[in-house]
Amino acid sequence: MATERIAAPGAVTSQNTVTLATSKRFWIIVSLLTVYIVWGTTYLAIRFALESFPPYLMMGIRFVIAGGLLFAFLRLRGAPMPTLRQWRSAAIVGLLLLVGGMGSVALAEQSISSGLAATLVAASPLWAIIFAMLWRNFPTRWDWIGVGLGIAGVAVLSLEGNLQANPLGVVLVLFATASWALGSVWMKHLDMPKGAMGNAAEMLAGGAILLVIGLLRGEQIAAVQTEGALLALVYLITLGSLATLTAYMYLLNTVSPALATSYSFVNPGIALLLGVLLGGEQITGSAVIALPIILAGIAFILLGNKRAKVTDG
Repeated sequence: MATERIAAPGAVTSQNTVTLATSKRFWIIVSLLTVYIVWGTTYLAIRFALESFPPYLMMGIRFVIAGGLLFAFLRLRGAPMPTLRQWRSAAIVGLLLLVGGMGSVALAEQSISSGLAATLVAASPLWAIIFAMLWRNFPTRWDWIGVGLGIAGVAVLSLEGNLQANPLGVVLVLFATASWALGSVWMKHLDMPKGAMGNAAEMLAGGAILLVIGLLRGEQIAAVQTEGALLALVYLITLGSLATLTAYMYLLNTVSPALATSYSFVNPGIALLLGVLLGGEQITGSAVIALPIILAGIAFILLGNKRAKVTDG
């Protein structure tokens, strides 16, 4: 008689754990690449969209459409309607991330270059780890080293030309980084809708606030929109909102605040590369020096996140 071989329960559990860890690592990498690359292109897309759309109305249209499409899709698939408490949480996050964060960046880009805006956003990870300490989520020394290297690398990168400065625009972007970081950290402690519905509710709430602010400011959309502005708006709605915000929310719920916001070290390089390819700008030696420093900073943050996982697990 043949003897059946039955796997020990511990072996099955161990195999499932390895499979889940591999899948989780894959989606973390995909999400990081999405926010690293795509968000680096949105600064230039915002500048193109501003040719025909004022800042707050443009951002409001962007997020209301993106959030509405995602909300309708999820409801058709049977996702539950957010509770009143969850809508309130989504409004708080939308106010901080989309209004205070992205709305301020769009307003700033009326007076500063997209490259400078992307460079100043590099302060986000520093704000994120500071705000995280309010909830007793203390960063590792690797996080501090990584953030320090990342900011140093971006500082070297800022020596590149064509980063036009305007004091008010600079203040707006610095405010945007603090608002974005606070919303990113606080979100983890709020009763948000589960899964992608949280993204949809946040975009709908934040987009509605942006539209109200735009109307109160008396903003008006150009009677005839340029083709470039319309294409840029479509890009911001699809890849710039639906894809990147979904990836970013996943990172916020999976990795450390320092790693989730590390995209801000890469975005200036992407913005600079686009300036070279589309704007005829030249890369000097500072970019060659800055890139290894930025990569080293991200490596330290990754190391700190990995060690934190080992300690927790």
